[in-house]
Amino acid sequence: MNIDKTNSSSFIQSYQKMQVAPVSKTKPLQKEDELQISNEAKAMFEKNASVDVERQEKIQLLKAQVSSGEYQVDVSKVADKVHQFWFDK
Repeated sequence: MNIDKTNSSSFIQSYQKMQVAPVSKTKPLQKEDELQISNEAKAMFEKNASVDVERQEKIQLLKAQVSSGEYQVDVSKVADKVHQFWFDK
């Protein structure tokens, strides 16, 4: 059996010749996120805030009526709404 001896230093030299480009440690500048709200959107938000106050007042009134036992359910209105939901599409 014949084994060829190779010059191991040639492998090391060829590896050393390969140069890897240095990695830049500085991060690329990224633009920060920015939020802009239009005047129309601001007006809509303010309008909804006033509606929420009215809604909260109505909810508090209903809670008080339920707590005191004064709240009465109109059965015919409930039946009409159920019928509309299921059959009058």
